[in-house]
Amino acid sequence: MNSQLFSIGMFSYTMLATNGLFCRPEWPRGLLARCPLWLQGWLPSTKPPQPSPDCHYGGRGARGGLRPRQHLAAAFTILYVLEQLFLPYSHFITQGYNNWTNGLYGYSWDMMVHSRFHQHVKITYRDGLTGEVGYLKPGAFTQSRRWRDHADMLKQYSACLSRLLPRYNVSQPQIYFDVWVSINERFQQRLVDPRVDLVRAPWSPWTPTPWLLPLLVDLSPWRQRLQELEAHLDGHTDTVFIADFPGLHLENFVSEDLGNTSLRVLQGKVLVELVEQQQNFSLQEGEGMQLPAGQYHKVHTVSPEPSCYMYLYVNTTALELERNLTRLRELRERVRNGTEQSPLPPELRPLLGEPLPTGVPLDPVVSLFLRREQREQRRERESGLAQRLQRFLRRKFFLFRRSALMTLIALRNLALGRPSPERLAREVAFASWRGEEEARPETDGGAQRGPEL
Repeated sequence: MNSQLFSIGMFSYTMLATNGLFCRPEWPRGLLARCPLWLQGWLPSTKPPQPSPDCHYGGRGARGGLRPRQHLAAAFTILYVLEQLFLPYSHFITQGYNNWTNGLYGYSWDMMVHSRFHQHVKITYRDGLTGEVGYLKPGAFTQSRRWRDHADMLKQYSACLSRLLPRYNVSQPQIYFDVWVSINERFQQRLVDPRVDLVRAPWSPWTPTPWLLPLLVDLSPWRQRLQELEAHLDGHTDTVFIADFPGLHLENFVSEDLGNTSLRVLQGKVLVELVEQQQNFSLQEGEGMQLPAGQYHKVHTVSPEPSCYMYLYVNTTALELERNLTRLRELRERVRNGTEQSPLPPELRPLLGEPLPTGVPLDPVVSLFLRREQREQRRERESGLAQRLQRFLRRKFFLFRRSALMTLIALRNLALGRPSPERLAREVAFASWRGEEEARPETDGGAQRGPEL
């Protein structure tokens, strides 16, 4: 059940494998006793446990007092238990790992209590000699995405990039990260100060990380208000809530698909700069403005306190597509039940299963409509128990296949050193392969998404 509800990798199967710990303690001996005689010589003994001279039983059967070895074992056990009790409360020591939590996250007993949603991740590099500025794809040189949330991993990633970029004619690289994340349905806000070069930025596990921006906990009461605002929107309008620090600005691009995008200030004061028009607009709490599509704009926080604002947007392309598909569906129903009097034009004849006349191109919307219909019919045909079981086993097979291959690659790299980036990329691609017959889901070109931060 856990493996199906959560993406937690091997933990569910580890739990199944360790269920034997809760059975009767002698069950392994009974299992080993059923093995062939020629194999039992290589397996642990199936005899009942015998008194050991290394153990102190006390009372009857005791063999003298405790020896130094037993004192050391008891001391080690006590120290280990005390360590496990201490680590979750060691926040005042491991301050360098603070990441919107109060200490070393891995020992805090708070696994899976945080819900994070990343709206935007940008990596900027600057040539230390020429001053040339460029941008890197967030997944460059790494297959992991956990570095976006952890200060120590961000520091390691920046050090890795500083060693790799000189191969691409970038001298003395400077690396800047701009990570926007929402934790537990708060505003989207920055995690890292985008003005700090992380290659040369300080980091220590014993001191607070100065380039991590604080979590805006003062805005936590807004979460209920944000949910209320979203509840009053219609089904075609979506929102993105932003919080930013004084002196910083957000550079954003509104896609042409989002033809109806506006910005409204919830708290503080901002200055909206329209880059192409070279115009500035000052907005205070409760004010808003329409943003041009297909253009860049910058939102500067000019108030002494953090600013909060929201984007309201409608994916006009997706909305128009859905309207067209609905009209086609209604038109086909009217033709089938005889309420449509006028004949269908030639380009719409495939809606009734008729062939397209020669020389008439297939309308893209009709083609999309037919593909959707085929997918729905295919799902209905493949909804049997055997098919669902086959798809489940197939997913799990490729999941374990990738885990095993990635582990072998990592062990090989530790023992023999890392290969070239090209070879490593090919090996990772082979490990991530999911079968030739696995069809990629077709996109309708109308999936809703927020403004591109």
